[in-house]
Amino acid sequence: MDKCKLVNWVLRYILQENNYSMRLFGFRLQLGGCGILGVGIWLSVTQGNFATLSSSLPSLSAANLLIAVGTIIMVIGCLGCVGAVKESRPLLLAFFILLLLIFFLEILSIMLFFIYQDEIDRYAQRDLKKGLQLFGTEGNVGLTNAWMIVQTDFRCCGVTNHTDWFEVYNATRVPDSCCLEYSDNCGLDNPGTWWTAPCYERVKDWLNDNLVALWIFALCTALTQILGLVFSMTMFCQAVKVETFYA
Repeated sequence: MDKCKLVNWVLRYILQENNYSMRLFGFRLQLGGCGILGVGIWLSVTQGNFATLSSSLPSLSAANLLIAVGTIIMVIGCLGCVGAVKESRPLLLAFFILLLLIFFLEILSIMLFFIYQDEIDRYAQRDLKKGLQLFGTEGNVGLTNAWMIVQTDFRCCGVTNHTDWFEVYNATRVPDSCCLEYSDNCGLDNPGTWWTAPCYERVKDWLNDNLVALWIFALCTALTQILGLVFSMTMFCQAVKVETFYA
């Protein structure tokens, strides 16, 4: 009898500790998802399709991506938190499966990116050049603002060359955001007053310069997901043991 009580106490203690860890993890996920969702909604309301550079995927904007990511994180966090509170094995298992699926998709995406990097580069440059044709047109405020911000911040002009804009305007001119010193209609002036560096290469160089920070972020994200997987599966297994013990 004493042995049964001891086993019961140990199982309950382990389950309770995992319960607290799982609740905290799920709550933090929900807070993080809520914050990302809030930023996405704010960008969508105030900036329209902010950071939309693709002509083939106009809905692939920073605002929409943040809204989608924030919603997914909130749903997964809610599953984990509610599953821990109710000690529900189905909810804990659903949390584990969804998190594991996302983890594998992230690894697969990284592998495919490195395998097909050259093809992705060519497709991205071709698609971005098509997007230039929509610059300044009605209903494409997001794309127009995004190009103005990119060219101003990165001190660049065009996708692969400032001459990319010549095809857009059918003239030797560029947007005013290409100018070394901004002023109205400065894009009509002498080419010597424009940025000539390609934006695609400038952005790639910026990513390479910040590669360590990107890998640290990716590693922290992976560790967080692994912790979530461990917490949920440990609690799931302990809940099964407790149920089996009382059966």
